[in-house]
Amino acid sequence: MTSLKTISDKFAAWRRYRDAVRELSALSDRDLADIGIRRGDIHFVVSNALAS
Repeated sequence: MTSLKTISDKFAAWRRYRDAVRELSALSDRDLADIGIRRGDIHFVVSNALAS
């Protein structure tokens, strides 16, 4: 049985992921290039960053 704490933790992690993707997606292609991210790599970069 999944505890309420586990559900809460997973929801919080999903919100951090969603917020990070939203923030990076709002940047221009030039801004993304400045930090070394291509637009198509946003989901991959955020997933790896949050997994660390």
